[in-house]
Amino acid sequence: MNNIWAPWRVEYVTSPKDKSCIFCSAHKDRADLIITSGKLCFALMNRFPYTTGHCMVAPYRHIGDLIELTQKEASEIMSMAQVIVAATRAALTPEGFNVGFNMGTVAGAGIADHLHMHIVPRWKGDTNFMPVLSDVHIISEHIAKTRDKIKRNLP
Repeated sequence: MNNIWAPWRVEYVTSPKDKSCIFCSAHKDRADLIITSGKLCFALMNRFPYTTGHCMVAPYRHIGDLIELTQKEASEIMSMAQVIVAATRAALTPEGFNVGFNMGTVAGAGIADHLHMHIVPRWKGDTNFMPVLSDVHIISEHIAKTRDKIKRNLP
């Protein structure tokens, strides 16, 4: 079994957090990260990505658990995830994806009170000795340029 090691994330996960929810304020404070918006959810680039193109889909409603989603929210999140995966595939040609929710701090959620789905493009060898030995993570492209590539491939 292969493991994904991301030791640089511990600083973010264990650091004190701003009181405001980044997802609730994203359209106002982080509009530059937004990829697309729907009626009940939106997609944005991850400011602390594991790989180039790492994005998230979140409901507008501030909830922390999958079972709190309405059927309409769940449906829109999955539909938007499909669109983002297709656009990311066309824009960046990854070899695979990790897609899912981290619910709760112990499950790896850096922001546990606002549910969000991660969409992480993957390439063979995208985790190498740099983050493991040097606490250095290489993101090969500026986040705004990656966002624009993905947006250009939206339907």
